[in-house]
Order: sequence, then structure tokens, then C-alpha cells
Amino acid sequence: MEKIKVALYEDNNSLRDSLSRLISAYPEFSLTGAYPNAINIMENIATAQPDVVLMDIDMPGISGIDAVAMVKNKYPEIRIIMQTVFDDNDKIFRSICAGAVGYILKKKSPTEILDAIKEGHKGGAPITPSIAVKILSMFKQFGVSVKNKEIDLSERETEILSHLTKGLSYKMIADTCQIKFNTVHSHIKKIYQKLHVNSASEAVVKAIQQRIV
Repeated sequence: MEKIKVALYEDNNSLRDSLSRLISAYPEFSLTGAYPNAINIMENIATAQPDVVLMDIDMPGISGIDAVAMVKNKYPEIRIIMQTVFDDNDKIFRSICAGAVGYILKKKSPTEILDAIKEGHKGGAPITPSIAVKILSMFKQFGVSVKNKEIDLSERETEILSHLTKGLSYKMIADTCQIKFNTVHSHIKKIYQKLHVNSASEAVVKAIQQRIV
């Protein structure tokens, strides 16, 4: 089984050590680097070549949000999941715009953090439910005005996209719709193509902006 290569950015020494031990303890993961800041992130990424980056949003020197934009510009295939203590509206919005595919709170349990990494690696959008709600509220509050274009989504695709905007994982969507996990993955690939997006976060933003769901 090919391991999921994970790089970790966390300025809290104790938390970085505990997360490093957690990720390293499971055979399906390979911790390729654990860093206290993102000052040398481009060099770090070039050396570590991770599949998934677990990124602290608040770090000295270069913020996690700025670091996401830097990495995604050169390595668009890398999946970046933001970790933070607070579900701050502005930071959520900026993280998604920068290219983060997920946004979770640090108070998540170890199992939930590992599940989020797996979900992100599979192409999902691990988002804490309370944050998904904030994303919906945020766009309503901002009154985003974008002309609704005709996008030919099937009834099932629209249903799945609606579940994505609520922060459901692929597995949860499969259970809710009573379909197989691989079927969900296939539908979401088609949704990406029709929406002209590359990630679940982008799909959620576009769905809300264009009132698709």
C-alpha cells in the first residue's frame, strides 16, 4: 500500500510534536517534514514532496494563508488542509480563495484529524460542520452577486453538490445517498468538469456564488 506523504506546519512545539507522533504512528502515513514556520516552505516542499499539507493558519513570518497561495501556485496538485483554533470568517474565506481544500479546528480528535488527511488525499473537502455553516452564512452576508449561468448538472449531481456545501465527507455522502463511495467520487469528478473547478472548496464557493444549490 502506497503511503500518504504528509508535511506539517505548526508553530506550537508541543502540538507539532504530538501531531508528528500521531501521523508517524500509522503505517498508511509517511511524515515527510514537520516545520515551526513557513519561511522556507518552497524549499521544504521541493524536498519533502508531500501529498497533503496540514497547515497552521497563524504562524510568525509567513501566515498559513500566504503559504497556501505560494504552494498552490507552483504545486497545484498538493492538497492543503488548514488547521486553526478559531473559525474566523475572514480567514476561512481567504484560505479557500488561496486554494485550501479543507478547514478543520485543532480541537478535533486524533482520529478525526487522520480522517481529514485521508479525505483530503482522496479528493474530498474535510471541513468542520460548524465552518461549513459559516461559509454558507458568509456568502449570504456578503451578498455575492454573480450571474447564474446555466450549468447542466443532473439531479443526483446537484444533490451531491448540496451535501458538499454542508461539509459532508465522501463517505457521509455515500451513506446519505445510499450509493457506493466510488460512485460519489465519479459524480464529483463530473461536477468539477461541469463547474470548471479543481477542488471541492472551489465547487462549494461556485455553488453558493451562482445559487446552484
